[in-house]
Amino acid sequence: MSTQTVDTRVRQRDAPPSVIARPRMAGSDDTPQQWHRGMTLIATISLFIGTRAAWTQAMLTHPPVAGVISVCYAGILVCAVLALAVRGRRALVRVDAAVLVLAVVLVICGYWLDHAGTDEGVLTAQAASEILHGRPVYGQPWPWLFGTPKSGLTKTMSGGADLTYGYPPLTALLAAPVHAVLHSTAAATAVTTGALIAGAVTLWLLLPVPWRSAATAVCLGFGFLPNYARAGYPAIVALALLVPVVVRWPATGAGGRLGRSGVLRAVCLGAACAAQQLAWFLLPFLLIGLYAVRRGELGARPATALLARFTGVAALTWAAINAYFAAQNLSTWWEGLLLPLTQKAILHGQGLMGISYYFTDGSSRLDYYSHASMLLLAGLLAATVLFVRRLGAALTVLPWLAFYLATRSQDGYYLMMTPLWLAAAATVPASSLASAWEPRITRIPRLSGRSARTAVVAALVTPALLCAGIAAASPPPLDMTLTAHLTGGARPAITSVTVRAVNTTDTALTPHFASRLGHSASNWWTITAGPTTIAPHSTAVYVVRPKGGRRALPTSQDQHMYLIAVTGTPMTITTASLGNATDPD
Repeated sequence: MSTQTVDTRVRQRDAPPSVIARPRMAGSDDTPQQWHRGMTLIATISLFIGTRAAWTQAMLTHPPVAGVISVCYAGILVCAVLALAVRGRRALVRVDAAVLVLAVVLVICGYWLDHAGTDEGVLTAQAASEILHGRPVYGQPWPWLFGTPKSGLTKTMSGGADLTYGYPPLTALLAAPVHAVLHSTAAATAVTTGALIAGAVTLWLLLPVPWRSAATAVCLGFGFLPNYARAGYPAIVALALLVPVVVRWPATGAGGRLGRSGVLRAVCLGAACAAQQLAWFLLPFLLIGLYAVRRGELGARPATALLARFTGVAALTWAAINAYFAAQNLSTWWEGLLLPLTQKAILHGQGLMGISYYFTDGSSRLDYYSHASMLLLAGLLAATVLFVRRLGAALTVLPWLAFYLATRSQDGYYLMMTPLWLAAAATVPASSLASAWEPRITRIPRLSGRSARTAVVAALVTPALLCAGIAAASPPPLDMTLTAHLTGGARPAITSVTVRAVNTTDTALTPHFASRLGHSASNWWTITAGPTTIAPHSTAVYVVRPKGGRRALPTSQDQHMYLIAVTGTPMTITTASLGNATDPD
């Protein structure tokens, strides 16, 4: 034994324990990243949302389900401890899997407690029943499905309501065999809930390991998407089908070959477009991004050929799913698919149209909000073409910006597609777009700077903003003076309102009346006296009555009730406060 070895051993023996170099154990570099722990913990916390309410409901109606929820509650606590305590990556992955299992169980419990669905689920279940009996689905009014607290009625600006099925057929087709067994709306909500679970598991498996619990939180946690699934929204099926399309989308067709993976993505894309119309808005952005990436790799002609094959497979899939319904009645099928875009539904949502609906007395040019929405969509598509290297990573978010300017701007249009945002963030890094093709104009020195690019994008969206400004700044078309007739007693209610309306525009208007307390309009009021149409620059007097003969006034001084008058062609709205109305009695 050498002197050097002896000296080393002596120094190690005499040295304090804190400075003795311990031998490196196998796997000691397997410590999880701290942000991975954070993702797991956030997913665990997200499962608490709504658990108490579900447990409370279950204790009243289904005590065994409440017992399952209590076990899940204990599991959530244990997973939270393990997320912070385990030392190995594999152990943390097992915790991620446990959190996913808990989330799935809680979603199933929520479905068991409430699977009646809203109007979307009721319509889909009825469509599934019609398919089973060989009857037409599109263009058929089903008024008996509506009127319950959960089955809301989509009112239109022409004074009517949408009573028909207005979604692509895939969800109804999937619900048909389930409906043959369940014979209720639960068939439709079972399909959408199952699709959400399948989409969540697929996203969990496809994401990089540290991101997986984020998929659990976004898809199954916080209670948002499970609520939409239990309501029976066909968009949930479209979401599940879009997950494999969006994950690592720049790899589609790499090397000039679609392969099995590319064909599967195309089939899923076509099926998603056959499930719900929201997929239509993502489609052009995906095709632009795919073409740019492949052209940067292969050149123009091979990229065009690849895109044609990809689009062809998607189109054939979409056509195959729709063929039966198109053959039944081509015009009613096509009108049904376009119904959400053409129905002119009454204003609703948190978008820019709220200026005219909630904060001013109305607008005589509501159609300009729709024009603005389409122009913004076109501008964003053009910006994606020009600057795909910068915007390509965000193309799963860009389509929904256009909805903010629409007259029907509900948060659900964005919320149900948020898992796709996560998929892109985790699997589409900027490096995957670094060599994507961009038009030559973007390489001009004057346009290559950040300020110049910002100016180009601003120019592309300016027409949309101008249209939105016209809609918001336009005055209401009617000048209304209200006289409310009230009942007596401690809680007065409106029995009728006399409306003196002056048409200040150059267009004849056919008004329809409703009340608004908060964000939503009531059912249409009945016109008991007054003309159908008000001529330009003329005055008409109406007597309108609420549905049921009375409309209770708000009990709080902080609440305000309004009477609105809307027209469908052109789309206009006029709002007047019922608090300023006087009762001659």
